[in-house]
Amino acid sequence: ADDGEEDEDDAHPTLPKNVNRIILGPFEISTWYFSPYPEDFWHRRELFICEYTLKYMKKQKVFAQYAAANTARSPPGEEIYRVPAPGLSAIASLPPPEDLTVFEVDGSEDKVYCQCLCLLAKLFLDHKTLYYDVDPFLFYVLCERDAEGHHIVGYFSKEKHSADGNVLACILVLPPHQRKGYGKLLISIAYELAVREGKTGSPEKPLSDLGKLTFQSFWALALLNVLSGIEENPGLTQLSHMTGITEQDIVQVLMPLKLVHKPPGGRDYVLVLDQTLIEEHRRTRSRDALVVDPRHLSWAPPTQAPASVGGRRSGGAPVAPVAAPAAVGTQQPKAPLDLWGHAPQKHATEHSERPLRR
Repeated sequence: ADDGEEDEDDAHPTLPKNVNRIILGPFEISTWYFSPYPEDFWHRRELFICEYTLKYMKKQKVFAQYAAANTARSPPGEEIYRVPAPGLSAIASLPPPEDLTVFEVDGSEDKVYCQCLCLLAKLFLDHKTLYYDVDPFLFYVLCERDAEGHHIVGYFSKEKHSADGNVLACILVLPPHQRKGYGKLLISIAYELAVREGKTGSPEKPLSDLGKLTFQSFWALALLNVLSGIEENPGLTQLSHMTGITEQDIVQVLMPLKLVHKPPGGRDYVLVLDQTLIEEHRRTRSRDALVVDPRHLSWAPPTQAPASVGGRRSGGAPVAPVAAPAAVGTQQPKAPLDLWGHAPQKHATEHSERPLRR
């Protein structure tokens, strides 16, 4: 999926990459594709990028001066999510991060940051086509937090008002942080936002082959979690409202699992509630997928007041860490599971807060 605006990419069709590598925090990352940075920055052996502001520079000396004066230690916007990190470090010599955090950044309020984010993402996305017209989008930036600050590892974007009902426009996990499960975490946050908005939707098309596999794997696990343990068949429409996943995507995923069928002579698909079959499918899928814990997501649609999860939501104030990242399906409760494999429970209301270094 990309962010739309196909005409912006027409000026640079299938151009060879113009930056060989980037220096981002402690990482030297080889780039994959062309990105339309200003032409003065083309054909550089390396580009220095601030991991907090995403501003880019040609020379190490200039970057060092900028970094010494820069006080930002996180993305702009509001911190809406924080949980303890699962203890994964991209470099063995680096200490593992303390927390995972997510910041909501408005393209119309922090335009330069979002434009820089899109340019960075294009280095690793072949078909990304939005770079500068960021006003209609919200960006959700996933970070690993340690004593030094919040270090970007990936993001997804979504349109503020999607005519096509897309829950997600563009998604990227930076190469040093891939294979940590962060892709499914970002997808799960996108769908949790859709559920809270009372919407259903799909990722923006077209999807790459890998993208299709990732989303289908996510949809299957989320749907199986919801169906596990329930006694009354909710039907496809209600299941769609419960999960934010469109009926078309539900049918596409559950048909091969024999959990959806079309009766002879019928026009509509029917959901099959077979708990034995559901549990068999759940056992064959990843039981440790990293997904959102809704209790610790401090977010509500703009017309609603956000629910507190132990932190304040204004001005990027801290959201207190309260529990480890959830593993899908690690519990086997008697009550039905929610979308992310958690047993229904009351939201925690009392947590100790730790100030952020900003």
